[in-house]
Amino acid sequence: MGSVDDIAYDILTRFHVIAVVGCSRDVGKPSHDVPEYLQQNRYKIVPVNPYADYILGEKAYPDLKSIEFPIEVVQVFRPAREVMDIAKQALEVNAKALWLQEGIMSEEAEKFAKANGMLFVMNRCMMKEHYSYSIKA
Repeated sequence: MGSVDDIAYDILTRFHVIAVVGCSRDVGKPSHDVPEYLQQNRYKIVPVNPYADYILGEKAYPDLKSIEFPIEVVQVFRPAREVMDIAKQALEVNAKALWLQEGIMSEEAEKFAKANGMLFVMNRCMMKEHYSYSIKA
């Protein structure tokens, strides 16, 4: 595929079900505000947080494997050291893309995701990317 910009645009225009690993209940944290923005722009947000029952009005799940319906994108708000385990779960649930939020990087996860046919973006904010493209989801 093309540049990271092209891949980010492809993910944001093709897919609409986003599992947010590390989604927070705390307003003001990027891990709450970014998914909230995406939800307001007609994406289906699936919070993944083992310490919450509901976030943003959506049922929260303890991990990706607990989600009982197909997800398309796994958005990660967790430390880089946890990313490989999340990438492996994303593959197990047949996610089409893995997106590491701004400040999160893992070359190992990038190689793994790409080798397994997943689209991959790291160290970029999904909200900023969406906003910059003025995508009408």
